[in-house]
Amino acid sequence: MPPNLTGYYRFVSQKNLEDYLQALNINVAVRKIALLLKPDKDIDQQDSHFTVKTLSAFRNYVMEFEVGVEFEEDLRVIDGRKCQTIVTWEEEQLVCVQKGEVPNRGWRHWLEGEMLY
Repeated sequence: MPPNLTGYYRFVSQKNLEDYLQALNINVAVRKIALLLKPDKDIDQQDSHFTVKTLSAFRNYVMEFEVGVEFEEDLRVIDGRKCQTIVTWEEEQLVCVQKGEVPNRGWRHWLEGEMLY
């Protein structure tokens, strides 16, 4: 059974973030702004429905989804793109795959103790 990720998680580290963003071909201006941000995550999980709020002094982003259901995600406020997104569980990791004009995008979230990665 997957864990319940409901909680408020404070930003701790962005180890290797610049290299990661560069590998994703994020433009230099957006990379520099991202490196200054210390975003927190506020996650509300109700069964398979998630609301994930990424909160920072610069900009907030809210993502709502049902696990296993593909949806169109509008990321124009983040990096100028739209994509088809699906989020699934892989054992105890929540895995997001974003399909669109830029390949190999997405993220993973998992808990280690009370830390969200």
